[in-house]
Amino acid sequence: MLHRESPPVPPYLVLALGILAVSMASIFIRFAQREASSQVIAAYRLTLATLLILPVAVGRYGHEWKRIGRRDLLWMLLSGVFLALHFVTWITSLEYTTVASSVVLVSLSPVFVAIAAPLFLRETISVRTALGILLALAGSGMVGLSDACTGSPLRCELGGSRSLIGNLLALAGAVMVAGYFMIGRRVRGRFSLPVYIALVYGTAAVVCLLIVAAARLPLLGYAPMTYVWMSLVAVFPQLIGHSSFNWALRYLPTAVVTVTILGEPIGSTVLAYLILGEIPGWIKLLGGGLILTGIAIVSREGTRA
Repeated sequence: MLHRESPPVPPYLVLALGILAVSMASIFIRFAQREASSQVIAAYRLTLATLLILPVAVGRYGHEWKRIGRRDLLWMLLSGVFLALHFVTWITSLEYTTVASSVVLVSLSPVFVAIAAPLFLRETISVRTALGILLALAGSGMVGLSDACTGSPLRCELGGSRSLIGNLLALAGAVMVAGYFMIGRRVRGRFSLPVYIALVYGTAAVVCLLIVAAARLPLLGYAPMTYVWMSLVAVFPQLIGHSSFNWALRYLPTAVVTVTILGEPIGSTVLAYLILGEIPGWIKLLGGGLILTGIAIVSREGTRA
């Protein structure tokens, strides 16, 4: 039986803090989007996160940088590209669709990892995993079409729906972060966390800055509160939120932490209702429930494997 040391603070309290932190991301982004473009927000999020973690990665783990081989370096650079495209597509989706649709659909990444694992990681898919994938995909179809349906689920106008574009962007964000996770499975264990994320976040930041430059979008000249919102996105969801989950893994089973993270879409939806006044319809709620159930099954089966 695995022995886990006594934590200095209750792990579930830290998990709750992490869920609250990551749930705030879409709200902070919505406020920042009042003035800044999605690409600029993504660039600030990754650049600030990189600058905050880099001193630790270089100062404390400087010896690891010398043993990064060419193959691992290329994998981590590719991981950074996937992460950059994830944030650009997902943050952009919030311009077109509701918070509930966006955060639920982008949470489908474990499902896409499970689908791609047999091809790229040579992992088999169990019957339960296949069931979870089918439930999640069925739910994503319901959420994806819900915003295009007016009045009745039998009356949908697909062509002119801005929300459908946002939902497709959120799905693209899920695919991109799935690629980021799959590379992490392959490379992450050979390096400490600060070194790995400093290199990956740094690469993603450079890619986002290149996208901003190509689109000729301004990085400066915004109102002070816009910088505050973009800084909060980097500090709370990126550093506090994800760091809380990684810390909890030391004291709790992986399955518990993985399934608990599914509270992010729920937290984001509740905050969007309280702060932005966004009320999800019954189709979206049912589809979101199917997605979260499917992701929970896939995540638990992946942990057992």
